[in-house]
Amino acid sequence: MNARKSCLLAIDQGTTSTRAILFDAQGRPLRSHAVPLRQIYPDNGWVEHDPAEIWQAALTCCRTVLGGRDAAEVAAIGITNQRETSLVWDKATGKALHNAIVWQDRRGAARCAALKKRGLEPLVARKTGLLLDPYFSATKLEWLLKNVKGARGRNVAFGTIDSWLIWNLTKGKVHATDVTNASRTMLWNLKNRDWDSGMLKLFGVPRTMLPTVIESRGDFGTADPMLLGAAIPILGVAGDQQAASFGQACFAPGDVKSTYGTGCFALVNTGKAVPRSRNRLLATALTQKQYAIEGSIFIAGAVVQWLRDELGVLASAPESQSLAKRAKDAEGLYFVPAFTGLGAPYWDPQARGAILGLTRDVGKAEIVRAALDAVCYQTRDLLEAMRRDMSAAGLARLRALKVDGGMVANDWFCQRLADLTGLSVDRPKVTETTALGAAYLAGLGAGLFKSEKDIAARWALDRRFKPGLAKPERDRLYAGWKSAIARVQ
Repeated sequence: MNARKSCLLAIDQGTTSTRAILFDAQGRPLRSHAVPLRQIYPDNGWVEHDPAEIWQAALTCCRTVLGGRDAAEVAAIGITNQRETSLVWDKATGKALHNAIVWQDRRGAARCAALKKRGLEPLVARKTGLLLDPYFSATKLEWLLKNVKGARGRNVAFGTIDSWLIWNLTKGKVHATDVTNASRTMLWNLKNRDWDSGMLKLFGVPRTMLPTVIESRGDFGTADPMLLGAAIPILGVAGDQQAASFGQACFAPGDVKSTYGTGCFALVNTGKAVPRSRNRLLATALTQKQYAIEGSIFIAGAVVQWLRDELGVLASAPESQSLAKRAKDAEGLYFVPAFTGLGAPYWDPQARGAILGLTRDVGKAEIVRAALDAVCYQTRDLLEAMRRDMSAAGLARLRALKVDGGMVANDWFCQRLADLTGLSVDRPKVTETTALGAAYLAGLGAGLFKSEKDIAARWALDRRFKPGLAKPERDRLYAGWKSAIARVQ
């Protein structure tokens, strides 16, 4: 490795923003730049992004963090992205044929319900590890193929956002995705590690439009030197949650992390065997030859954003901590933020949000606290299901919960999470673990890191939050949450 190749560039393309972070050879962040991403709501329950806007934001972020630095110093690029979000583009022009359909989008709900009625969900789960839900890419792509003019053309490419960024960075030379993103499309066979012909037939997807699937630590081509000032290899790609797991050094079975961004996503490493969830969680590719069980919550940080932007009860997201601290107990108050349905383990796309147990003395502080509590309760939903799955498979029990994402800067939330789940909560010093995981993957490919052990040695604890609530009280509060959930289904 050339001594000058001392940096790693990570692109973190998320649901509400696009970010680039430049890391040094030790995995320490040097520079960061982010651009907000516009949300497009063309119909009730529909969510879209402008693909051209995503690409321009990624390019702007990369150029900004490289400003004043020789791009030749960058050993490799790592990419991490919002998963399941789907788009199609013309290979000849490089232009998207329609807005990208975002993972939150529910337009495929009726199609999934019809397939469930036909009794196909067990087959889908056995092949893909996933459940029939519009969350995944298959029904999004099916909709694009049926409703967008030219989408079935010979020169049309399908991709998740990683594929779109790779295509643009390489100026159309590489059409590829990685195993983690492929495993979230509902078109990829988890055991065979290839596109599944039966699933492609079910959703009417031509194999010719699909990207090549490469391991996360692989060669995804080279960024065109005209874009960033040097020909930089793309050597690591992973969906955001798998990248965060890698950044949290969750390399052993039983290691579990939970990321709190727009949604909440908890993954537990299950090792080399393809897992099967008996508790309505998902089986997914982790990295290389490892797998994970995952639980997905659609609304986490988004509920704080809603309180700020739509209700105006917060001036800023950090204010949620001070309001929650001074809130009264408000016995029986529960906030179920099912704005886009309920994710795991309920999988109810028709559920809608509710605030239950309102009394005259409830004010904005109590509502904010109930909203943060809801994220904790939903996390417990996932952890309880994971415990049952791990126990049934004879796998390691869950250890401390490693957390990351924007919400974990809130000390009150982290302590409440420990209290309501009963697990110690470990917050790392670097909480941008999604981008860090992408950088680590690229760094392994570039030779800056020797192995996963080398990466694990760099993980550093900022603070551990230990449960302080007695189990009977914790269980009593959780029973109230389960009753609230039953009211919205």
